[in-house]
Amino acid sequence: MPPPPVIRIPRDEQPTRDRTGTLDVPLKFLDQDYQELKKSCFTNNRKYVDEKFPLDSSSIDPKKKLGLDMEQIKWLRPSKIVADPQLIVNGVSRFDYSQGSYLGDCWFLASVGALTFQEDLMDQVMPVGQSFGEDYAGIFHFRFWRFGKWIDVVIDDKLPTIDGKLIFVHSKTSNEFWPALLEKAYAKVCGSYADMQAGLVSEALLDFTGGIYVHFETAKTSIDLWSLMNRAAKAKALMACGTFLGKTSANTELPNGIVQGHAYSVTGVYKVTCQEKPVQLVRVLNPWGKGEWTGDWSDKSSLWDKVSEKERSRCRVLANDGEFWMSMEDFTKNFEDVDICCLSPNFLDSSSECRWTSTCYKDSWVAGTTAGGCLNNKDSFWRNPQFRVRIEKLDKECSGQCPENILVSLMQNHEKRNRSEVSNYAIGFSVFAIPPEMKDVKLPDNFLYRKRPIEGSGNFVKSRQVMRFFKLEPGEYLIVPATFNPKDCAKFILSIFSKSESHRRNN
Repeated sequence: MPPPPVIRIPRDEQPTRDRTGTLDVPLKFLDQDYQELKKSCFTNNRKYVDEKFPLDSSSIDPKKKLGLDMEQIKWLRPSKIVADPQLIVNGVSRFDYSQGSYLGDCWFLASVGALTFQEDLMDQVMPVGQSFGEDYAGIFHFRFWRFGKWIDVVIDDKLPTIDGKLIFVHSKTSNEFWPALLEKAYAKVCGSYADMQAGLVSEALLDFTGGIYVHFETAKTSIDLWSLMNRAAKAKALMACGTFLGKTSANTELPNGIVQGHAYSVTGVYKVTCQEKPVQLVRVLNPWGKGEWTGDWSDKSSLWDKVSEKERSRCRVLANDGEFWMSMEDFTKNFEDVDICCLSPNFLDSSSECRWTSTCYKDSWVAGTTAGGCLNNKDSFWRNPQFRVRIEKLDKECSGQCPENILVSLMQNHEKRNRSEVSNYAIGFSVFAIPPEMKDVKLPDNFLYRKRPIEGSGNFVKSRQVMRFFKLEPGEYLIVPATFNPKDCAKFILSIFSKSESHRRNN
């Protein structure tokens, strides 16, 4: 049987994009139309009650994993919790909320903390014009990017409480409710509140932006991570980080104030001068809303007395609000990884001469045809979908800044409603060099039998997404995404970002 057709990716062409599922025309999640439902509420003089996210245990904890006494829980509208409910009080801030004690969704809230910095992105996720004012009907809507499509999610504003207090995320200002409503909308997408228990920050970062995502292990990357984070901050990227799990258990607070196995927001990247020497700093936020690093450059560190008054007043805040500064050296010792999500990949390179082009493809592994498994399966590996890409030679000005010139991201999607029921396959991809003499011809059926990959994603891992940022010499290449085991079936999105010159040269 011949191999599946190889897809050639032209340099300057993008696949035709259907406008359905864009921010302008988002898909209606569970076929619920916000405007029609709101109109119906006014017509019938009633407040909205969401039948597709019912006010019972199925929406909170269907498998009883959180240890909650469901008989104690009452679903209340904000007007039944406080006298003057507001969606937003004095703007949206990372300091507005604290994580609830019943749900381990720090990965989600760390992403929310990063999101609050970007007003435009916040307006995408939480469309403007919503309030508890004149047009209030007990209905709100939010937008998330899910597996290549933007969706519009409708909720009512009844929130789970015990003794009149919110049991999950809650605002520090008692009458502010945007964090609780945002969390409820995301819980609806995940299937229930309990389905948000534990996760990777990268999931929410992508779901808030639909942008490019990169992941770095702080101890293993050879990239100047602080400089890249600094560029990302200037590019208005969302950033978060995670601590090492440790030998005991997650959420154990160390003597230095760092919580093990915990997700944090990255809220600032800054350089100060201390005793005439530059010091690279990173600002981090604990989504608990309290609990901070106590080492060098923490709020009470004496090192702040050795910098200029201008820098000290700009950076130092003496408050137990969960946010703190630390040196890049301490950051890499205490945090295992960093996740960055941005609408444009241009922050990956410091050269203004370069831009990054992107191509996104949706495909699937189908049993019996395109689910060939990893390279260990020599008789079926060739069945996997194959994508052809060309890397061009760059000018010295463009190529010299950042040696890495390609980013490949692979995301799988099983399309199950309940997030906790999704069992991700071990996935990865391999990159094969195409000899120059074969760059303009159809590859023979046995091409993959005779070639060894020159690059790839590394070990196959059970994750929603894998990515790799690496260097390829100019030439033609074949990218083959695969599951570790043959016959594993799933849809996937393959995104390829490559560096190009942003300027035109005169002949």
